[in-house]
Amino acid sequence: MDTAYGTHPPASRVPTVLRAPFSGRTWREFLYLFLSLPVACVMFSYAVTMVSLGAGLLITFLGIPVLAGGLLGCRGFGTLERVRARALLDLDVADPEPVRAPKPGMMSWVGAVLKSGVSWRHLLYSILQFPWAMTAFTVAVTFWSVGWTLFLYPLWQWTFPAYLDQPGIQLWGSGRGDGFYLDSSLGIAASSAIGLLLVLAGPWVIRGLTHVDRVLVYGLLGPSLLASRVSELETDRGVVVDTAAADLRRIERDLHDGAQARLVSLAMDLGLAKEKLAEDPEAAAKMVDEAHGEVKIALQELRDLARGIHPAILTDRGLGPALSALAARCTVPVKVSVDLDHRPAAAIEGIAYFTVSELLQNVSKHAQATGATVDVWRIADRIMVLVADNGQGGASTEAGTGLAGLAERLSAVDGLLVVDSPPGGPTTITADLPWRG
Repeated sequence: MDTAYGTHPPASRVPTVLRAPFSGRTWREFLYLFLSLPVACVMFSYAVTMVSLGAGLLITFLGIPVLAGGLLGCRGFGTLERVRARALLDLDVADPEPVRAPKPGMMSWVGAVLKSGVSWRHLLYSILQFPWAMTAFTVAVTFWSVGWTLFLYPLWQWTFPAYLDQPGIQLWGSGRGDGFYLDSSLGIAASSAIGLLLVLAGPWVIRGLTHVDRVLVYGLLGPSLLASRVSELETDRGVVVDTAAADLRRIERDLHDGAQARLVSLAMDLGLAKEKLAEDPEAAAKMVDEAHGEVKIALQELRDLARGIHPAILTDRGLGPALSALAARCTVPVKVSVDLDHRPAAAIEGIAYFTVSELLQNVSKHAQATGATVDVWRIADRIMVLVADNGQGGASTEAGTGLAGLAERLSAVDGLLVVDSPPGGPTTITADLPWRG
């Protein structure tokens, strides 16, 4: 019967269990298992030979360089295995950190290779991969070949009578016609049915076997978790240092261009008023009055600057009142909800405050919104900050935007910034920070 899709349903409507034996993923994974055995034989032979040779020569000076060369060769095999996993298993494992000798020279390099945990993990992989590859190869090839052989048995079963001087191949029975013959109609159908079951189950067996390979490659051939964490912390430290330097430059610029310039002008005006005090008291009084206004403006600028460093209300009363005061200065109505049983660490509290401050500034300047909400709550050992508005949307964390810098500052303290802002709005931005109370 014809359907809206034509006489045959599209591949997406065919059950997964029927598509799996013919999918490219299944055949790539089978090829990976098929190639693993010869590759593992070479790796295992090399690793055992070089380690044994190096260990045997440790009584001489040559043992250590030979052992280091063996470890380096295992790292080369690891590179090959990562390429194979990337091409056939769609497993993208990052290259581990290279060997870095502390000083130039042959012996320094040899010592660095021997001290590297990555080198020994590659050696362990070269040894463990051989028994597993042999097992996986045997299971996969046997299961797959037997399944397809039985499934296609009706196409080649006619070859048996041509070579055997008997009417049929009897699987069981007494030999007096009451047995089950493989070349009978029932035997052919049963063989094909069993083969079909094996063919359908084959991809899942192969997938299960390659999961073990994925664990081995990811666990032994990738960068160590400690090294990755150290690299991440070094990057975060750089972000923190750059942010602190930028804040200091901003404070210096604001002081120089704002309060400092206003105070210099104020001092000059008071000097002129002092000179005119005896000659023209009314003019001097007017100048003093103007200077008094300048003092008020300078004090307000200093308060704003101090608030930009760390607002006093945040220190004295906590995040809830500080965010309420922040919302009151926003150009659009903002509803604030803070549900915290007690205060987080002061540094995290400050980061949450300035995150909301920057996001509300974006709402005022760019969102064209008529309202916004700020919600703060705690989940386990994390503090969640959500700022939403009904504006035009289109916010992004792409490089060069203010949100990109904000995301970097949050990541420096193991935080995360998630932006959901489709064109046309609304915009929802969530900041996830550690509690550290």
